[in-house]
Amino acid sequence: MKIKNLFFKKNQNIFINDILNSLKLKKNKLKNIKINDITDIKNAKKNDISFYNSNKYLNLLKKTKAKYIIVNEENFNIVKKYSTPLIVDNVLKSVANVTLLFYPNSLDDSSDLFVSSSDKYKYKSVKFGKNTLVGKNVKIGRKTIIGHNTIIESNVVIGKNCNIGNNVVIKKTIIGNNVMILDSSIIGKKGFGFFPGIKKNLRYPHVGMVIIGDNVEVGCNNTIDRGSLSNTIIGNNTFIDNQVHIAHNVNIGKNCIITAQVGFAGSATIGNKVLIGGQAGISGHLKIGNNVQIGGGSGVIKNIPDNTRVMGYPAKDIRKFIKDNNR
Repeated sequence: MKIKNLFFKKNQNIFINDILNSLKLKKNKLKNIKINDITDIKNAKKNDISFYNSNKYLNLLKKTKAKYIIVNEENFNIVKKYSTPLIVDNVLKSVANVTLLFYPNSLDDSSDLFVSSSDKYKYKSVKFGKNTLVGKNVKIGRKTIIGHNTIIESNVVIGKNCNIGNNVVIKKTIIGNNVMILDSSIIGKKGFGFFPGIKKNLRYPHVGMVIIGDNVEVGCNNTIDRGSLSNTIIGNNTFIDNQVHIAHNVNIGKNCIITAQVGFAGSATIGNKVLIGGQAGISGHLKIGNNVQIGGGSGVIKNIPDNTRVMGYPAKDIRKFIKDNNR
């Protein structure tokens, strides 16, 4: 389910001809209809535009409601069966250009002016430590505690009975109830998305959010990037140890246990009740099933089905791993 973007102001008057102009494409005979938004292929609705750049998303393409799909020549014949294709040379660069049409300020990641956390009339039931700062468009639930030297930047919602530690930075994030964010974590920063250039690298807009469910614990020195077009999501009752990095668009399910120094590359999807040992790495755009156990130090480079235990690099069934290493 797509969650409405709360934190980026959207240009409401984008038509298909505007998009064609930005992509330097001919207008052809397309009716100049208004386009509502750009989003991922799974969550796109009628009159949205999306993109397709890998056949691993074929099943999502078959179900998409997107009216237009940005695609390269290679996948044109596949896309035209399900939507109206817009052919470009570089899909992701084109998506970045169109995203900037809808969200022209999305590359500005600077902080808004802060108001003092001593603004007691606004947060009557919230306890603040020393030197805390709270930005604009922030909502904090009852009986929440904000630690020393913590910055709650603009566009943040924090639920009830939460405990936000010391030296924490949060922006463009929705946090549920009874959540603990331990010291020195950074949540909601833009993801590591760009196109390398000879003279200058081109930044990819990140207009998504971080969404953290109820009863979640995020350990010390964690970094959780906000999504690009979709959101980065952590499900209810998931516990995350220290020094974990969660990249943009990662979706972690409910009741997961993730130990120290695990790294998730962008757009990985993790099921429910997944256990991950320390220093494991999960490659991008993979799907990890429910009730999966991943041993410490493993490198996961392919999808893992439900109810599987894996270990090693590349990660393999744990029985095969033990057998191979006892020869």
